[in-house]
Amino acid sequence: MWATAVGVAKVRALETGRENALFRDPLAQAFAAAGGLWPAPSPPPGDEAARRRRLGVAFSIVIRTKFLDDLLRRASASGIRQVVVLGAGMDSRAFRMDWPEGTRLFEVDTAAPLDFKASVVRQEGAAARCERIPVAVDLREDWPGALAAAGHDPTAPTVWIAEGLLIYLPEDAVELLLARIGAQSAAGSRMGLTLGLRGVIERFGADAAPGSAASMWVSEMPDDPVGWLAGHGWDAECHTLRERAAAYGRPMSTPPQGEERPGGLISAVRR
Repeated sequence: MWATAVGVAKVRALETGRENALFRDPLAQAFAAAGGLWPAPSPPPGDEAARRRRLGVAFSIVIRTKFLDDLLRRASASGIRQVVVLGAGMDSRAFRMDWPEGTRLFEVDTAAPLDFKASVVRQEGAAARCERIPVAVDLREDWPGALAAAGHDPTAPTVWIAEGLLIYLPEDAVELLLARIGAQSAAGSRMGLTLGLRGVIERFGADAAPGSAASMWVSEMPDDPVGWLAGHGWDAECHTLRERAAAYGRPMSTPPQGEERPGGLISAVRR
């Protein structure tokens, strides 16, 4: 499943090439090329609805990247110096963002994507802008133990990122992940999540090609994400993709399909 992270890198590389890019990710093209997705191949022939779905997924990746970048900058400005990226994939924030002195960024993922990333980083001669600590562990295993062994301090505030991750986890695994994050979070910790909107699996995943990212989606956001996170000890704010896109000067051109519920992009603070 981690190979889908290379597809995310391709989207970020395409955004980086835009004159009005919402972010710049200099490593994204190298990740995509190493994974065989650059130069960006022409999309396979298909119907117009399939094309729109692909564009919609790419658009959501761009907006969520900007949203979480901003969340991380606010967390750093507040004095937090521990960052944990869960299911890190081809995330290159350790290399592309400016971090205050003393920041430690833990990238948690299985060995395969971390090894792939390391080979590309070596090839590109890229240097991290903070202390970057890869933690090779499956999130279905004792990742809190592995994180602690790598030097994470649960008594100090942490900012957690779970980007494009929860939609791949069944509901019980999502609950366990949130409980484990909470157990490692001092008061004042922050968290950024992306959640699958209600109906997204039916609209995007039902007719997705076998093995594609959308075909592996299994989890959508709760009816009340603020209440859900409050039950886990977090004060949360929820934002729609449309709302954030408009705020970033990249408004969505398609009309909303029915009522848009708050959610999808989540920022939270630990009580």
